[in-house]
Amino acid sequence: MSPLSPLSKVDLHLHTTVSDGRLTPRQLVQLLAKNGVRYAAITDHDTTAGLDEAFEEAKAHPGLTLVPGIELSADVPGGEVHMLGLFLAYRDEELQQTLVRFREGRVGRARGMLERLAQLGMPLEWEQVQRTAGDASVGRPHVAQAMVAKGYVASTQEAFDRFLGRNGPAYVEREKLTPEEAIALVLRHQGLPVLAHPSYVTDLEKRLPSLCAAGLVGMEVFYKSYLPDMVGWLLRLARQHNLVPCGGTDYHGMGTRGEVEPGTSGPPVEVFQHLERLALQRKGQAQPATPARS
Repeated sequence: MSPLSPLSKVDLHLHTTVSDGRLTPRQLVQLLAKNGVRYAAITDHDTTAGLDEAFEEAKAHPGLTLVPGIELSADVPGGEVHMLGLFLAYRDEELQQTLVRFREGRVGRARGMLERLAQLGMPLEWEQVQRTAGDASVGRPHVAQAMVAKGYVASTQEAFDRFLGRNGPAYVEREKLTPEEAIALVLRHQGLPVLAHPSYVTDLEKRLPSLCAAGLVGMEVFYKSYLPDMVGWLLRLARQHNLVPCGGTDYHGMGTRGEVEPGTSGPPVEVFQHLERLALQRKGQAQPATPARS
């Protein structure tokens, strides 16, 4: 399946206003239905707060199956690794307490970034950043948007490239989570851990064995606008390590260069069916009525 297919029916990487997306959970579900997506996972950063609203809206769209998800950030030397958790038991109280701690860390981190930006001659009001975030947990994208609004940079990408990225002068560390710890957290709450946008991972081939040993189930292969050569390489790696080749658009609704809408990139339907079967097996439930093809 081409990652540029205009008729992808599966999207397992999506964001809403409860993290750093521009559409509410309800609006995102409506877009998924409009674009013909049949199977989707909402994977906001460090939060599942949008899932109840999304599932409620999905009742009005019987052709769409939603599964609960999340995206967790993990640290590695010199970079970050993002881990998706699909089919997550998101109402678990222990999980929610952990996520609250992560989000509180995001607030402290964002305030630290504002302090550094002020020292660089680019003061921002905390209230302005909060307004930008709305109901979402404050994060770097909201600081970047506030910088654009003040005219300090021309785009959010410039804000990250020059100031907020890992090597930028306004970057502030947050609570550290290793990729293996992120995998363990997802597994502990009945989810399937999937490596997000692996092309961004430094030394991917060297890291995969330890991630697989920790319990990694899948890896994004059909991601966003990956070209065929990239898809082919990642698909070979996925097969080599017995990982499910997942994917999605990583849609935020920002309208930025290179962003694609749900329904334009994602894995085959058989991939979703296989993931669903794995999730049900792990939860000790009955198998889907229609046998899945792996």
